[in-house]
Amino acid sequence: MDDDRWTCGVNVVFDLVGSKWKPTILWRLAEGDRRFAELRRAIVPITEKVLTEQLRQLERDGLVERSDDGGFPRRVVYGLSDDGAELERVLDAVGHWGDAHADDIRERRAAAPRRSGTPAA
Repeated sequence: MDDDRWTCGVNVVFDLVGSKWKPTILWRLAEGDRRFAELRRAIVPITEKVLTEQLRQLERDGLVERSDDGGFPRRVVYGLSDDGAELERVLDAVGHWGDAHADDIRERRAAAPRRSGTPAA
């Protein structure tokens, strides 16, 4: 973690959820608590390894809670913490903005001239 970037609250949020899968994991957990396999099926292209890593990071950062009843078979359930639920409301607003503007952004990107050495998004 680079604390110099954390002088802006937006950078804090994007540091916490700025990966390919974390926003989707939080979105799915906002629908309700889920077991690992349920979460994996709800996010079809994610691998077990990546899901495990992302869940551990989200748990470390206090956005996801993991409960284990210790029984057999083991029943581990993931859910949003209070901080995670609060952040999910913010991400929901970001998602609405993205949905409303996605077509326009796609059109602008498609119409933009390609520059040598600049990756296409």
